[in-house]
Amino acid sequence: MKNNRFLSKEMITREQQNFFYHYNSILANPDTILRKIGKNYETYRELKNDPHVWSCIQSRKSGLLALDYYLEENGAKSEVISLLDNYFKTIDLQQLERDILEAPLFGFQPIELVWSFVNDGSGYFVPEKAIPKPQEWFVFDNEGQLRFRTSTNHKGIELPDYKILNVQFEASYINPYGHSLLSKCYWPVTFKNGGIRFWVNFTERYGMPIMVAQYNRGTTSDENQKLLDELAKMTQDAVIVTPMDVNIQLHEAVKTTSVSLFNELIKHCNSEISKVLLSQTLTTELQTGSYAASITHFKIRREVIQSDARLVEQAINKLIQFIVEVNFGLAEKKPKFKIQLPALDEKKD
Repeated sequence: MKNNRFLSKEMITREQQNFFYHYNSILANPDTILRKIGKNYETYRELKNDPHVWSCIQSRKSGLLALDYYLEENGAKSEVISLLDNYFKTIDLQQLERDILEAPLFGFQPIELVWSFVNDGSGYFVPEKAIPKPQEWFVFDNEGQLRFRTSTNHKGIELPDYKILNVQFEASYINPYGHSLLSKCYWPVTFKNGGIRFWVNFTERYGMPIMVAQYNRGTTSDENQKLLDELAKMTQDAVIVTPMDVNIQLHEAVKTTSVSLFNELIKHCNSEISKVLLSQTLTTELQTGSYAASITHFKIRREVIQSDARLVEQAINKLIQFIVEVNFGLAEKKPKFKIQLPALDEKKD
């Protein structure tokens, strides 16, 4: 075979394409929202304060956290199985899974591993702590490798092997930062908050009947101001004393159309948030629908849980690889972490 040396290595690289490769070894985050508003990932964390966003996140995570796991031996030695089995019993596995599931929300989630020796005299060295760290502390270089950005090194320092468990969601060669679901919730939450703010102002202004006082011509400005002050007190005390020739009327504000407009805006924004975080709307918005539609929505929810399960399995199997290689060597066979997914239960008519 001619020129087979070109087939055995990567030829089309950023180094070949980009003239500035040697001058800027860091890949910029292509997230359009963060670039336009000039903020960092803290902006996305603040979106969790929205009740609907938080509800959708908890619904998505709870679907996976309710499932059991098992270790598939995969030809691994009994010592390896025993070490890992004991390890998963001693750590807060659910919290680790929660941290891993932050990756779809932000695009990636670096988790720092703090290792220590097992105190049973075996000499095994395992991660005692798994600490999720803020995304804005990290960058990716032109090789797609994660680097820790320090106050003295803007391009980031190289991270040691087995130190960081980096979980990425739909990352690619072009975008190692992954795709953030919260990025897609930014505008719906922003528009909804604006709508709620105007709705509150509207309610304060038009939620109560408008009081109109009529007085005779020739009334002095001081008397007019006194009447105005009395009307202001009436809004609080619901009591007023006036001369007989003062006519006070209550006018209901016409607000049905405006209220409906605000309500529809908020519903639409919540619907868009549900689609982003759950890929469907029915389970969070509790609206009526056909039986077939409900089955379709629950199928979609199960597919989201399956996707998250694969992500958690991949991350924890990477952790297993770290533990086995540190304690038994690179060539040792490794068991597989598996999540038990229940079969889809479709109701029969």
